[in-house]
Amino acid sequence: MLVGARVLLGAPRGVGKTFTMLEEAKPLRDEGVDVVVAVVETHGRAGTAAALVGLEVVPRLTVEHRGVVLTEMDVAGVIVRRAPQLALVDELAHTNASRQRTEKRWQDVEAILDAGIDVMSTVNIQHIESLTDVVHKITGAPQRETIPDEVLRAAREIEVIDVTPVAAGALASGLVYPAERIDAALSNYFRLGNLTGLRELALLWLADEVDSALKNYRAEQGIDSTWETRERVVVALTGGPEGDSHPPGATHCRPCGRGELLAVHVTGQDGFAPPTRGLWRQRSLVESLGGSYHQVIGDDIALVEFARAANATQLVIGVSRRGRLARRCPVRGSVDGHRESGNIDVHIVNHAAAGGRFTLPRMAGGALTVKRRLSGLALTLILGPLITAVLVTFRSPDSITSDVLTYQVLVVLVALVGGIWPALLAAVLSGITLDYFLVEPLFTVTVDKPLHLFALALYITIAMMVSYVVDQAARRTRVARRSAAESELLATIAGSVLRGDGALQSLVSRTRKVWVEGCDCWMPRVRPITPTRPPGADGQTAADHAVICADGEPASDDRVVLVPVGERATLELHGADLDASERRLLAVIAAQIDAALEHEALSVTAREVGPLAETDRVRTALLSAVSHDLRRPFDGGNQKGGWLALHRDDPVCRRPGGAARDRRRKPAHLSVLVTDLLDVSRVQAGVLGVTVRQVDVEDVLPRALDELGVGPDQVVLDLDAAVGPVLADPGLLQRVLVNLLANALRFSPEGAVPTIDQSFGDTVQIRVTDHGPGIAADRRDDVFVPFQRLGDTDNSTGLGLGLALSKGFTVGMGGELDTEDTPGGGLTMVVTLPVASADADANADRPGGSRASL
Repeated sequence: MLVGARVLLGAPRGVGKTFTMLEEAKPLRDEGVDVVVAVVETHGRAGTAAALVGLEVVPRLTVEHRGVVLTEMDVAGVIVRRAPQLALVDELAHTNASRQRTEKRWQDVEAILDAGIDVMSTVNIQHIESLTDVVHKITGAPQRETIPDEVLRAAREIEVIDVTPVAAGALASGLVYPAERIDAALSNYFRLGNLTGLRELALLWLADEVDSALKNYRAEQGIDSTWETRERVVVALTGGPEGDSHPPGATHCRPCGRGELLAVHVTGQDGFAPPTRGLWRQRSLVESLGGSYHQVIGDDIALVEFARAANATQLVIGVSRRGRLARRCPVRGSVDGHRESGNIDVHIVNHAAAGGRFTLPRMAGGALTVKRRLSGLALTLILGPLITAVLVTFRSPDSITSDVLTYQVLVVLVALVGGIWPALLAAVLSGITLDYFLVEPLFTVTVDKPLHLFALALYITIAMMVSYVVDQAARRTRVARRSAAESELLATIAGSVLRGDGALQSLVSRTRKVWVEGCDCWMPRVRPITPTRPPGADGQTAADHAVICADGEPASDDRVVLVPVGERATLELHGADLDASERRLLAVIAAQIDAALEHEALSVTAREVGPLAETDRVRTALLSAVSHDLRRPFDGGNQKGGWLALHRDDPVCRRPGGAARDRRRKPAHLSVLVTDLLDVSRVQAGVLGVTVRQVDVEDVLPRALDELGVGPDQVVLDLDAAVGPVLADPGLLQRVLVNLLANALRFSPEGAVPTIDQSFGDTVQIRVTDHGPGIAADRRDDVFVPFQRLGDTDNSTGLGLGLALSKGFTVGMGGELDTEDTPGGGLTMVVTLPVASADADANADRPGGSRASL
């Protein structure tokens, strides 16, 4: 990170960053600060070169990059040999030509800062990583040299060198570009609109940096009072009808539409309240107005705390919907929230739903299953009479207290098993039974003592309250489990879609687990859409309709829920009906299944397009190679023919070994090139004809040496007589050895001859060893790519197909071709082929079954 550095940020290039840096360094030098120029790019600008006068410049390093001599900053010279107090480094985003130490110049600056040297540097706005796409759209010029935002934001100080677009006159006067480039620059990059856009982009980026620094400072210092540095409006959303008017009203609080709009929804402390359809609609409205949506847990105080944390200047809330009686008894949290807002302006927005009549909240359905409710009812009908019989048997005048507590235990037990309704039934029945059998006068439903009547009513009330609490606990437990299952499902969805492997099956299986909860009635299936059956047309599924993915088989198709999955499939769930919240979650699952199906379709397309792209690349390279290499034999033949026509009486032309032989050699070379190209096409198409048979390496090697015209003094053969035959195609094996030996002869130094040896175990290895320059380990795979000529720059050594063909031929014969280092320097090519088995004679002349590809 650039901690401790000072960076001058410019909007367009040529704005004067480097000039400003050099001019600011001179007063520091005069004050006794040890300042050196580590690197400055003048770009031929006379003003920048003049500003360098009087400042010490550290000599640059000279490096060679792709045959061009370049200069780079001498980091070691700055840190070790010079060690100043302040180093001036231009162009932070510059890419170093020699990457032996670092790739980017800002990484060199980090090393200088780590050495305890202060740095002043420059960078243009177009080089900031997060803004490159925006700058490209503004200027039309792509940027390849970038610096990460987090690296630049870590700088001690960032200053924008800002000029108005009118300063384009500096360009016209030749201060930025030479005269011959001024007109082109003014008509392209330095248009007035481009300069205005880049200037605004630089100021906004720095404003975000300042705002982030301000938030960090307030957090570190514990400051919660509002600093009105920017207009921030927080609007409270409840999901009710009044919330639709809050966001538009909040936008009027922002001057000219500027500032931030933050919408907040406060949920209850339990966090179980599901989002309503109105809340989703209001969230979309806020985001369409350019705001952001947030959700917090708590009460009105939590809303104020959020506004303070966001450094909000205004808070917009709606008038309460409570009735007249409720307004006479205000809720404490609301009053405290307004009082605790402090210097945050609170705007109360009126709406049509304010002061409406009181309505009871809609109670959700029971949390327990029908099976558990029936169990609770059966427990009431069975244990009730048994307990009554026991209490009647042991009844005494002082047993009324124990009788009531015994029935209370029964009610609690029924509530735990069956929920509120069986418990209420148990409470009423036990109250009547208690009065009839155990309270004086017996066998009547009348109570002669008011105290007993009060105790009986209190008992029934307590039983009802206990049953309600138990039922609520069961409901919240079910909601919590459901929320956990949904969270796990969404996590599985994200992981499965990102991984891509088995995403569909994983999604379908997790979907079933979320809804099933131990029941086997839910059977999700994904079916493709066909023109003969649109999704959800009749709610029924055709028997002959294909299934893309399924988890189990449904018992019947009586109850089925169909959810469209994009335009390519439908999701079927066989089981009970779904409520609104479940359908919303199901819509999310359907969207992810659609993404998974699209991912699979794209993968299939990529697999189909990949070979086509590779073939197109090879064809392009072929055209570029043919334009030169295939023309050389014709040109050479034409030149020789013309020379022979002019010197037909020359004795040299009449010699059999003279120019006439050279004329025959050119067409032969052309024939080899054409043969190699045809073989490359066959290998890539997977139609290489391979006839595998028993082959003795000692029989193939002499033919390969004869083809190359290599004598016994030009190569060392170290063959083991104990090595048996291999399974290979004789013709292809000969061509492999010819290509490998030709490369070994070409790259072997004077006096060093290649070596061919062999060894065997489960396979036979033929090694062609040379002592040339070798190949770097990271480039060895490139030698097997068509049209690669590593180390050949004279364009006279062929098309670069030899090793690519050798690899394809060897793989087609069921073998391998690999590279190894030669001890002492050089490269060893290793051909590995299967050993011919004892019954290989029976399989002689069989076609090879391997497909080779490049």
